[in-house]
Amino acid sequence: MDFFNSLWLDTPIWLWAGFALLVVVLTAFDLGVLSAGNKEMDMGRSLRLSAFYIGIAMLFGVWVWWAKGDGAGMAYFTGFFIEKALSIDNVFVIAMIFGFFAIPARFQYRALVWGIIAVIVLRGIMIAGGAAIVAHAHWVLYLFAAFLIATGIKMLFVKDSDPDIGKNPVVRWLSARMRVTDQLHGQRFFVKVPDGATGKLVWAATPLFLALVVINLADAVFAVDSVPAIFAITTDTFVIYTSNIMAILGLRALYFALSAMVHRFHYLKYALALVLVFIGSKILVADFLLGGAKFPPLLSLGVTLGLIAGGVVYSLWKTGPQGAPARV
Repeated sequence: MDFFNSLWLDTPIWLWAGFALLVVVLTAFDLGVLSAGNKEMDMGRSLRLSAFYIGIAMLFGVWVWWAKGDGAGMAYFTGFFIEKALSIDNVFVIAMIFGFFAIPARFQYRALVWGIIAVIVLRGIMIAGGAAIVAHAHWVLYLFAAFLIATGIKMLFVKDSDPDIGKNPVVRWLSARMRVTDQLHGQRFFVKVPDGATGKLVWAATPLFLALVVINLADAVFAVDSVPAIFAITTDTFVIYTSNIMAILGLRALYFALSAMVHRFHYLKYALALVLVFIGSKILVADFLLGGAKFPPLLSLGVTLGLIAGGVVYSLWKTGPQGAPARV
């Protein structure tokens, strides 16, 4: 019992163990049940599963609130909603990647699951590194704040350009240095094919593997925004990591609904820009105007939720039956 009550990164071991068990169970459920049979997921099933994952995330947030206090609980929910909203742009890019590699919908879910497993590890490394830096150099938070404000302003005034996946240096590097099949082989990432010169069977990657690599690369780019945003809310490593992962775990289910209607969230971009500016500004307000006093967590959660909800409602209203505007 002493071991489970001991602290790791200022959080009891039993809390980390509970979270790890939950992630393992949900991932096994995905791999063993939801992605079995190469079945294409329709919008209704996608929305039902999304509601299930969001419900699990909300219950976990209540658990964090009970175990670590109201400050940690509100920070968790703030981080969760920011990451969930930022992931909508991620959905647009993932849909483009699958389209470029001509991945049918029935194979996409399993690729997303393995992508999420890689994200769990990658986000852990990034957050652990960020926590170590912040712990030894508090002033790094001011850099995060400036970066978030600059990113938010850029989102408000600079038009987006669709990425040219074919010119992606990782795709070109992999294609030049490894065998890649011309067609898919079900849900397999690697298969044995005859060598053109010797006729012997050799291993080759499938387009599904290349899509998986590019998806993880895209997530690393998106993490550059989301990880500093949650560090601007709290420096509690447990809250940072769990809010990020719980938002991402449900993304694979939500993807199939969002990819069909991502154009309906056109104006959410501007709400997210304001959220990033607000989150970055509150660090400076707390340290320089409030004399180091903590910015009220309830106010931070309320402003974040209000901006995101406003962006969603306005987007759905403006992109109604008449169709969506051009993406900017």
